[in-house]
Amino acid sequence: MEKKVLFCATKDYHFEAFHLPYFKWFKEQGYKVHTAAHGDLNLPFVDEKHVIPIQRSPFKKENIMAYKELKYIIDNNNFQIIHCHTPMGGVLGRLAGRKARARDTKMLYTAHGFHFCKGAPLLNWLVYYPIEKSLARMTDCLITINTEDFQLAIQRNFRAQEITHIHGVGVDTNQYHPVSIIKKTELRIKKDYCDDDFIMFYAAEFNKNKNQQLLLRAFSLINDDVKNARLLLAGDGPLLDECKKLADSLGIGNKVDFLGFRKDIDELLKISDLAVASSLREGLPVNIMEAMACGLPIIANDNRGHRELVSNGQNGWLIKGNDEKSLAEKVIKLAGNFAMRKTLGECSHKMIERKYSTKKILEAKSEIYRTYMVDTEERVWGIH
Repeated sequence: MEKKVLFCATKDYHFEAFHLPYFKWFKEQGYKVHTAAHGDLNLPFVDEKHVIPIQRSPFKKENIMAYKELKYIIDNNNFQIIHCHTPMGGVLGRLAGRKARARDTKMLYTAHGFHFCKGAPLLNWLVYYPIEKSLARMTDCLITINTEDFQLAIQRNFRAQEITHIHGVGVDTNQYHPVSIIKKTELRIKKDYCDDDFIMFYAAEFNKNKNQQLLLRAFSLINDDVKNARLLLAGDGPLLDECKKLADSLGIGNKVDFLGFRKDIDELLKISDLAVASSLREGLPVNIMEAMACGLPIIANDNRGHRELVSNGQNGWLIKGNDEKSLAEKVIKLAGNFAMRKTLGECSHKMIERKYSTKKILEAKSEIYRTYMVDTEERVWGIH
């Protein structure tokens, strides 16, 4: 009997962004790789792609149909491992896989940042906490990606068979890495920026959580001190137009570039001097890890995901409580000190190489996967 693994998530771009190296690894182990998610991307290393109408909100009626379709897929395939990602992918995958789990299919779930955490809205605790705690009973391995979530799952007695912690999904250091001054200049010319521009960069969807307004307000405070500053904001989203209006009202519209959705994030990071991040809640932010891999210092709003990555005075600073004045002061300090930027950036890069590269995460994940790879013949005969 052939060996199969199913990856389940809300949207298929989650796989494209984070999981292709793990698809490839399973193929190398002789597995057929299946995916279940909403979306029509053509994904490499996938043998069978199941398109199902999963929605992000737990209150959408389409999720009832998605559950039925996913249950049919799971019941009619002998998956050895099912690995669920994203909140709704995790909910539907584990509910739909109950019968399969009784047949010894192993159920893994990666929590990419619990929606309930210190400082999260009460509604998040009321909605998501009881769901995650109850579904932990249907989970063979709960994988957390930051220390706070790991400790919460242990302390709150989540009853998964195993609870573990790995450092995220990994950063491709072949793509994201520091460049020489000459290469940086070449890339700046290509993208119409000047050598003496001081470029700050943030890539994120424009929504309430990502909180780009903080960056705009802080940027307006550095105008007199850093006259050559530029703020690059990549991404789109529901609050994009509102942020453009705010930039104009603050008098900084000519120094803020709203770049829209981009596929050249690696090059944009390589032309930058500093990465900034304003989000209110993060699990373990890939955008910050990519910036660190490119050797950038980080100034970020204080939250559990940023605390995992940024150490004050070592590779950047954390800003408490949406304090735009403090953020601006740190930017001014770095803008005028190339040596400090270089030192902090080197620390960022070394941290990624040591703990967060795709190579390191693949090593950690493959150990977890091997734990649940019961021999196919043993599964057929019920021997384990």
